[in-house]
This record gives sequence, C-alpha cells and structure tokens, in this order.
Amino acid sequence: MSISSANASLAPSSRPNLENKPTIITAIIFIGLLVGGLLYTAFSLMHDVSDTGVKTTTYLPFILLGVALVIALAFEFVNGFHDTANAVATVIYTHSLPPNVAVVWSGFFNFLGVLFSSGAVAFGIISLLPVELILQVGSGSGFAMVFALLIAAIIWNLGTWLLGLPASSSHTLIGSIIGVGVANALMHGRDGTSGVDWAQATKIGYSLLLSPMIGFFVAGLLLLLLKTLIKNKELYSEPKGNKPPPIWIRGLLILTCTGVSFAHGSNDGQKGMGLIMLILVGTVPMAYALNRAMPVNEMIQFVAVAQVTQASLIKVAPGTAPENSRLALSEYIRTKVVKPEVLPALATITGSIGAQIKEHGTFARVPNETVGNVRNDMYLASEAIRLLDKDKSVELDADTKANVSAFKKSLDGATKFIPLWVKVAVAIALGLGTMVGWKRIVITVGEKIGKTHLTYAQGASAELVAMTMIGAADVYGLPVSTTHVLSSGVAGTMAANKSGLQMSTIRNLLMAWVLTLPMAMLLSGSLYWLFSHIF
Repeated sequence: MSISSANASLAPSSRPNLENKPTIITAIIFIGLLVGGLLYTAFSLMHDVSDTGVKTTTYLPFILLGVALVIALAFEFVNGFHDTANAVATVIYTHSLPPNVAVVWSGFFNFLGVLFSSGAVAFGIISLLPVELILQVGSGSGFAMVFALLIAAIIWNLGTWLLGLPASSSHTLIGSIIGVGVANALMHGRDGTSGVDWAQATKIGYSLLLSPMIGFFVAGLLLLLLKTLIKNKELYSEPKGNKPPPIWIRGLLILTCTGVSFAHGSNDGQKGMGLIMLILVGTVPMAYALNRAMPVNEMIQFVAVAQVTQASLIKVAPGTAPENSRLALSEYIRTKVVKPEVLPALATITGSIGAQIKEHGTFARVPNETVGNVRNDMYLASEAIRLLDKDKSVELDADTKANVSAFKKSLDGATKFIPLWVKVAVAIALGLGTMVGWKRIVITVGEKIGKTHLTYAQGASAELVAMTMIGAADVYGLPVSTTHVLSSGVAGTMAANKSGLQMSTIRNLLMAWVLTLPMAMLLSGSLYWLFSHIF
C-alpha cells in the first residue's frame, strides 16, 4: 500500500506537518552534544586506564576497543531513531506537541531513562552469550563476536527502518546473540543448540512474545474502561484540524509520551551498556574487570562470605575437586549437566577467589596480570550458582543456600557495575538518535495501523500501557520491545473502538516480527564466521 492511499482516511487538515526541517540552532546543539559525548567518553576511558598505572606496549587493543565502542554506540544511535516513533507518534498525531518539539522532548527523557536505569537488563543480555567467548572476550574470537552481533543488529534495524516497519531492536539484538552462539558451537564441532543458554533465551523469548499480545488486549480494555468511566466525548474524538486538544487531555498525552520515552531509555539503553562493559572487561580488564571503587569494609565482608561459603560447599560435597575446576564449571555452565565434580569445583573456585582478595585487601590492588583471571573465576562462580539455584536435582540445606546466595550477591556487586561515563555515552547516543530519522515509522504508527485518525483516548491508552509494561520489565531485568508493545497497543485501541485495522500494515508488522529473529541469527552467524577468520 502506498503512503498516499494509506493516508486517504486522514483529513488533510488534521494531518500533522512532518516536513519542518530542524533549525540552525538545533543542528548546532546536536553536533555539540555529539562531539562533547565522544570527547567525554575518550577522556573518561583514558583517565580510568591511566589510574591503573599500566604502561601500554602496543596500541592495537585500544584501536580495536575504540572501533568496538563506536559500533556499540552506533547501535544505540540507530536504536534511538528506529524507536522514537513509539513515544512521539501519539502526541504528534493528536497535535499535542509539534513534531520537532516532541522529538527533542523524547530524546531528553530517553537520556534521563538511561542515566537512572537499574542495570539488570544489561547483564541479563550478556548471560545469553557463550561462556567460552565471555571468558575470552579480549581475544580475536571475542572481538569477532562483538562486531558480528552489533553489525548484524544495525543492518537489520536500518533495513526495517528504510521500509518504515516498526521492528524490535530488542528482538534483533537477541537474535544476533543467539546467531553468534549457534555459529560458535558449530565451528567447534558441537551441536548448534549447545551454544546458547536456552533457559535464559526462553525466558526472554516469552517476554518478547507475550508483551505485544498483552499490549494489544490491555490497551483495548483500557480504552473501553475510559469510555465507561469518563463520558467526555471530546476525549474520544479525532483532532479538529491542527488545533491542540484541551489542556487536560494535552497534559495526559505529554505525560504518557514522557513516560514511554523514559521507560524506553531505561530498558533499551541497558543493552548497549551491557555490551560496552563486556568490551571493556575484555580489552582493559585492569580498569573494568573488578569494581575498584568498592570500599575496604565491604572487602572484609566479601572475604568472610567467601570463606563461609567454601566451608558450606565442602560440607555438602566433600568429594575431591577436579584438576581443573575452571574447566569443570565452564562445562557445567555450557551443558547444564550437574556432574559429581561441580560442587567441589565451585568450592575450590570460591576459596581461590576469597584467598586472592584477602591477600591484596582491595580489588584495586589485585595485580594487573591476574585481574582477568579473578574476574573470570567470579563470573564462573556467579553463573554456576545461578544455574544450581534453578536445578531441582541439586539439594542444598538452608544454611548452604543462604551462604551461596550471599556470595553470589557479593560477586555480582564486584563485577556487575556500570561506570557513570558508560551510562552518559549511551544516553547521549540514544538521545541524539531520537532526533533523526523518526518520520518513516511515525507515519506507520500514526496513519497505517488503523483506518481512522488516532483519537486522544486511543493515544493515551496505548502509551500508558507501553510505559507501565516497559517500566515493569526494567525492574525484573527483562528486555521487552517498546516497538511491539506500542504498535500492538495502538492496534488494540483501534480494534476496541471498532475503527478497523489496515490489514496490509498488520501483515507487514507480523512478517517483520516473525523474520527478525531468524534473519538476525543468520546475519550475525555469518558475520561471526567471517570475522573469526579475519581476526
């Protein structure tokens, strides 16, 4: 369907003016923020590395680090302009805000959403990656993994954007991660299904699958509830020309736009943060592998918890530890098969971590040549505990469970941290991304889903549901698709209002939803194979 025919149901006078070009002042602010963000990122990185006192003998790792960071920030930039429509389409098509104002407003609250995000989603994404690549992320295979999954996600996002399809950036990135995992397993002669943490992938898959359905039905029900409780006919009317809605309706729509923008930043921004931390840990472990800012009193507690946990594990699993405890835990995390040596291996690694931290006093004093190994031991222990906690075949007494849980919390505090400058860099990339390229998908959401013009109540219902669902997902560490939730919410309100749906658009959206995962997997898997040979 052409844009002209899709717009036929909209009265020309009620269609927003989307042709206004940004002013010189806007362009100057945009360029200033872009340059300032890049300089701030470079300065912060150099400062953190110089604080470790390490003298560099080669600049190749830092060149690769710079390229990887630029690609990661480019993903967030594309994510920004790809997903802007989810927040601004309703306020633009109800004339609550002029398009350029709406886009800048959304960009600012995306920025704030990233800064105040919890970080739970960031490390949930990383847990999908193959364990051997996480442990060797600074190697050639590690860089091949990072480049492959980010470039594949950018390619698919740009392709769907060019077609004006509101595809999911979350869906795309997760498909890319799974593609790398499957390709890595096949390249090492293993079954392709062994390259991914399918339990975690299934959990995330359910959130991506169910969120559009929930968005559709809940937004529709909310609209019907509003019609029952609030009898003001103006709320359910289409805009009259380009006249803004009454002040209270306008305030409600701006509030929901703000909420969706903030929630989008807090959820989607974390995906870039998690990947950037993975890159930093692999490339400059001396600065980012361990939380060097952790105070001494917490270090004393950390060592005590490690010692108690080791004693508890030895008590419940007194067998002999394997010769290579790291390999045993790596194998367990990859296969999810509990062998007799798993608990003794975990006890050995736990004791080793505690002993090394006790010897050096603080994370900042751990020697640079061993900090990567300490970080890897912590990752293995934390992931093993996470999986053991879910495995019903492993029976631990109450005291051991409590000790193991406390130790995992300590491990996560030492390794799952995000420096402020990483948040700021991602926030700027996502915020600036919202200011460009938004028109294509705004038209799809605003004009091509329903057969009639979006009413005030429809816009508010769809965005209120999207804001609530994305905010809840951030709390529980689940990545959901802002695009799918908002688009399905608009469709739900159109269905509830009996306005009719443009089935050609719905088919295109469903096709993009179905194809995103396999296409992202194919792209990233192919790129990983190619980059592995290059690196």
